[in-house]
Amino acid sequence: MKIDLPVWLSGPEISKLRRAAEAWWTRAQGWLQWPLQQIDPDTCHPTILDLLAWQRDITRFNGEPENLYRLRVKHAFINSLDAGTTAGLKRVLQRLGIGYVDIEERIDGRDWDVVLLHLSDGQLSANPELLRVLVQQYGRTCRRYDFVTITPVRLHMALVDFNDDQQTLVASL
Repeated sequence: MKIDLPVWLSGPEISKLRRAAEAWWTRAQGWLQWPLQQIDPDTCHPTILDLLAWQRDITRFNGEPENLYRLRVKHAFINSLDAGTTAGLKRVLQRLGIGYVDIEERIDGRDWDVVLLHLSDGQLSANPELLRVLVQQYGRTCRRYDFVTITPVRLHMALVDFNDDQQTLVASL
């Protein structure tokens, strides 16, 4: 906060008074802005974050990092709107840093309520507990979810041109 004094109020004592008033009002402005800063899940105090999470029906699971917890609380409302649809679940997983997931439903030869989530091996191994919580909270009701890992395997194949003649000779007595 910057206070501008009229020209006729100058001098060393008035400058000290101006600096003290600027410091006081900067501090008062911080006090007044503190409640507004607590509404933002990215910057609020962890105790306030727990209250926001309770309000938004988010429970912190064991071992969840704080930045992921803050991200889940931040996107709780839009995630609950997207819950229950295939495209919505894909958006939820994108928002929370899982990445692209292919979802397959009503597979021939399997029960109708089984949904397959195709994930890379890295996605599944980095976020097993998060995936369980997200499917439980935002997945479709009365569906069973199976995780299918996609593991890329390198295949080396050599193509060789082989031009050889073959003859079959038959001898009889």
